[in-house]
Amino acid sequence: MADRDPRPERDRAHRSHARREHRERRSTHATPEKRRSRHHEDESRNRASPERKEKRELRISRETPDRSPKHRSPQQIRHYEQANYSPSERSSKPLSFDSLAKLDAHNEKLSRQPQEKEQLLAQNQKDRGQQRRRKDKVASGRVLKDKAKHRRKAEYNREKRRVVSGPLAEEGKVRRRGGYIAEDSGKKRFGRKCWIAVLVLVLVLIIAISVGVYVSKKNSAGGGSGGASDDEQDPSNENLKDVNEDDIPAAAKNTYLDPFTWYDTTDFNVTYTNDTVGGLSVMGLNSAWDDTTQANEYVPALDKKWSYGVMPIRGVNVGGWLSIEPFITPGFFESYKPNQGIIDEYTLTEELGPQKAAKTLEKHYANFIKEEDFQKIQAAGFDHVRIPYSYWAVTTYPGDPYVPKISWRYLLRAIEYCRKYGLRVNLDLHGLPGSQNGWNHSGRLGAIGWLNGKDGDLNAQRSLDIHTQLSTFFAQPRYKNVVAIYGLANEPKMIDLPTSEVLDWETKAAAIVRKSGMEQYVVVGDGFLGLSKWQGQLTGVEKVMLDVHQYTIFNKNQINFPHQKKIQYACQGWTEQVESSIDVVTGFGPTICGEWSQADTDCTTYLNNVGSGTRWEGNLPTDDPSTSVTTPRCPEDSGTCSCDKANADPSTYSDDYKRWLMMYAEAQMASFEAGWGWFYWTWKTDSATATQWSWKVSDNLRLYRVYQYAH
Repeated sequence: MADRDPRPERDRAHRSHARREHRERRSTHATPEKRRSRHHEDESRNRASPERKEKRELRISRETPDRSPKHRSPQQIRHYEQANYSPSERSSKPLSFDSLAKLDAHNEKLSRQPQEKEQLLAQNQKDRGQQRRRKDKVASGRVLKDKAKHRRKAEYNREKRRVVSGPLAEEGKVRRRGGYIAEDSGKKRFGRKCWIAVLVLVLVLIIAISVGVYVSKKNSAGGGSGGASDDEQDPSNENLKDVNEDDIPAAAKNTYLDPFTWYDTTDFNVTYTNDTVGGLSVMGLNSAWDDTTQANEYVPALDKKWSYGVMPIRGVNVGGWLSIEPFITPGFFESYKPNQGIIDEYTLTEELGPQKAAKTLEKHYANFIKEEDFQKIQAAGFDHVRIPYSYWAVTTYPGDPYVPKISWRYLLRAIEYCRKYGLRVNLDLHGLPGSQNGWNHSGRLGAIGWLNGKDGDLNAQRSLDIHTQLSTFFAQPRYKNVVAIYGLANEPKMIDLPTSEVLDWETKAAAIVRKSGMEQYVVVGDGFLGLSKWQGQLTGVEKVMLDVHQYTIFNKNQINFPHQKKIQYACQGWTEQVESSIDVVTGFGPTICGEWSQADTDCTTYLNNVGSGTRWEGNLPTDDPSTSVTTPRCPEDSGTCSCDKANADPSTYSDDYKRWLMMYAEAQMASFEAGWGWFYWTWKTDSATATQWSWKVSDNLRLYRVYQYAH
């Protein structure tokens, strides 16, 4: 019997195998939902009828190649026989032994394929895992290799720029930019943030050192910048701990009567009160006082009579404090540009605005002059203090930018400090409504608006109203002894005002003071008329003094005096004027010098106004030919007319120059003591170029001293 061609069988086997692999792939890659769906389909087929099951098995048996006996089940054998040895084919020639063996071998190979496939799949998964781990390892290795490469490069660069410092190298350290690390460290100690922090720290230190040097220079002139004192720490205000904030009435909260809004409450009575005298608040005053103190052993205590005209006044001004003056506190003006026009207290407070101005100036009031200043004034040998203040301590008017009423509280505290140290007070109203002279220390630089201009009469009346309030307040018994002199108006510019109108106003003001009950001496300024012009004036006013201010540096015909001539002029010229003035036959009568200094030039910054030049260097042009100076007015023997030497640090003064300053001061004091006495201008300044205006600095340097001898 001829062999049957095995190719059809092999083709069917391959197709069946391909379909089975396709189903397995679908099963392998199917999602869990699809696998569950197919599982349910298979379960449905398994639960089918026996006939359908038998047909299915028959179909499978036909599609499945014959297997060797050891791999065929009885059912497969039966289907095999039915499929391959049907009656129609029994007459065919059976397969040869070799063909049957080959077929069995092929079927055996196919039967092993599922197992081999599972093993192959497992092996592939294992290989893929190993391959993935190898890739990760390679990638990690590359990263580590790159990091090591960059680290070696950075170390190489650092080694190239290493700078070794001797002491550090000896300690096993090397200095690298921005920090120090151990030579054998091998670790990066400073990161980018650390470098930034180091740079910021260095910048802060540079700024702090610069500021410290600047403040140190300013302190050598008597204070810090902007009118603050040497110690600018905010006060503790511990006395507010005993006060309940709820005790402050709602109407008084956040006003000048609310102590919780005060910058400084030191030595103030912080118990709320709405009491006033003459319409002026007594808030801050303590109820008790003691007038038994004496300034020094040569003068009487406050409660004892001072023999004016017999005992000379030796006093000092606290200028630039309650009335701002640019050359004394230049820090208020230095930060502004010239085109901004900030040149006086009016423009300063206008620029700052109400709230900032109040905060700024109260801090100045609290720090520029403190209790320790009055203690030092007493220790320096003074017995009187002239306190300049302005009308806005009492009130302000529509359009005024000034800070109202805050300085009033500090004025009252200053009087109490003077009382504590036995110092008698000269109250000096330095700025009047409208400005009585048009100079910056009156509050507003420019035109005179007092007894002059469209509001001249109004401002004159306002000034009288202010004196009504002030004199009523200071007529209280507590001020009878400590307030010894009461000034009506500082430096009214009578050379530009009608003399008769000024004298009439002063007569009215003096009458108001007397009507209020004050018995203290009243002071009027000479108005720059010259002492000789005052003979026979104000004869109807009792207990009145004439106040003259003597300076050579503001007169273009005197600033050029050589040193010897300046002393000669003080000893002879001023002495003769004073002696003539105190004699009612030839002069006014009681005469004092309310301001003088031993300044040798007018070179101090802002002395002639903010942004102005000097007579000394000849760069002070004005609209008035009588005062304009366009050529240097320094002495002929002084060499180059430069302010550099005049504004030099006082520690650089030669011994000869110090001796001359001492002689010049003593000559002036002797001259003014030919009258009723003097007040030096001023106690302290905030300007490094104003040394010769600050008694505090000069006294520390022993440039001059107050005479200490028995009266």
